[in-house]
Amino acid sequence: MPEHAPILQLIGVTVLAVAAVVWAGVLLRLLRRAGLAAGATGARRRTAPLPAVPRQTRVGPPRESVELTPAEQDAFAGLVRHLANG
Repeated sequence: MPEHAPILQLIGVTVLAVAAVVWAGVLLRLLRRAGLAAGATGARRRTAPLPAVPRQTRVGPPRESVELTPAEQDAFAGLVRHLANG
């Protein structure tokens, strides 16, 4: 036991070390139970969607576009040149 370290500091280090070992053990057990432990094939399992989450659509809203007049196109080009020059 080091003489310069107080007993409470040594107890604290011991408690933290034990907590780290317990945490690592629980984490490994959970990973093994889920089938994601190191050395697995790496392929993810497909799981069923959660029943509480509503089904999401794969498509977004329709795109909107507006045709610019030649004057608006020139003004936009000028704005881009102005911003590009700093």
